[in-house]
Amino acid sequence: MNTELLEALEILEREKDISKETLLEAIENSLLTACKNHFGKADNVKVNIDPQTCQFSVYAEKTVVEQVEDEVMEISLSNAKMMDSKYELGDIVNVEIKSKEFGRIATQNAKNVILQKIREEERKVLYNQYYGKERDVVTGVVQRYFGRNVSINLGKVDAILNENEMVKGEVFKPTERIKVYILEVKDTTKGPRILVSRTHPELVKRLFESEVTEVRDGTVEIKCIAREAGSRTKIAVWSNDPDVDPVGACVGMNGARVNAIVSELRGEKIDIINWSENPAILIENALSPAKVVAVLADPEDKTAKVVVPDYQLSLAIGKEGQNARLAARLTGFKIDIKSETQAKEIEGWLDVDDEYEEYEDFEDYQARAAYEDEEDAFDYQEDYDSEPVYEEEFPEE
Repeated sequence: MNTELLEALEILEREKDISKETLLEAIENSLLTACKNHFGKADNVKVNIDPQTCQFSVYAEKTVVEQVEDEVMEISLSNAKMMDSKYELGDIVNVEIKSKEFGRIATQNAKNVILQKIREEERKVLYNQYYGKERDVVTGVVQRYFGRNVSINLGKVDAILNENEMVKGEVFKPTERIKVYILEVKDTTKGPRILVSRTHPELVKRLFESEVTEVRDGTVEIKCIAREAGSRTKIAVWSNDPDVDPVGACVGMNGARVNAIVSELRGEKIDIINWSENPAILIENALSPAKVVAVLADPEDKTAKVVVPDYQLSLAIGKEGQNARLAARLTGFKIDIKSETQAKEIEGWLDVDDEYEEYEDFEDYQARAAYEDEEDAFDYQEDYDSEPVYEEEFPEE
């Protein structure tokens, strides 16, 4: 048994995750290459390798002839008879080739074939490993800055964190452990080239999946995310189980779950709101923490008019318009926010007081306003006269 070769193959298989069959194939090709370099051709050369013992044999198939014209392909009848008396003209004789007879150059070439195959397989294994993690979050160790980019070690390979994928003002120290989102994995001659991000909205989603069990198992869904990296993120969540509060599940006891994510994002604020299929209610929730008086949403034009109390206008808009901007991204609506005073001053905009007084609660008002245009949003009974419940709650004027 060739124990040294067997041990070497097992070590390579364990450390580099390259199968023993692939390595044996590389050895076979290297022996064929060595024969070709030594004899000039190897069309008739065969290699047999026992995968259990790693014992191998190399032989050339030669045709028995009377007069030898090609020593590589033919053998004389007399020499064949010396090997076995049964051989006759035209028979095929397997002549063993001693690998020790190969010259230095042939041996070196065979070695290079094996090394090249190992490098190719190692690159392929790494590429497949990290390609499977594309669009996922991994933990890496900061290596160094090169220019304005950062090299992140992910274990067996280094990733690149470009400047435009870094949070503004975020500074890393060597050996610091950070979580990054894998944007893309490219296969190159030097191995996989991995691009990662700290600003992608999916980073927040993946962090919630790792921290919140209900999100991971699908009980709570993250419907949409709007993020301004390093400053604020808004996420809308929905529960598939009526007994599970989606916002509470994401926040955790005493805020433990969301605080862990905020800590990983270095203090980035996270607003968690309830998702609703009613765009008016969703917009109201998205403008949190501001209180909303009324919302009139047009699903077709993707526009919405929002009225807030005078003292809540600056909070609804947010610093440099951030709160309104994130709410617009989250809902997909173009949101026009006015205070109560402004809404009253603009003729034909939205007379909140007159319209709102017709309904018993604000949710009923929003439900109507979300699916009707401003002109007939409150002519609800005409469209739904077949539903007696609306006749009782919303009598005709």
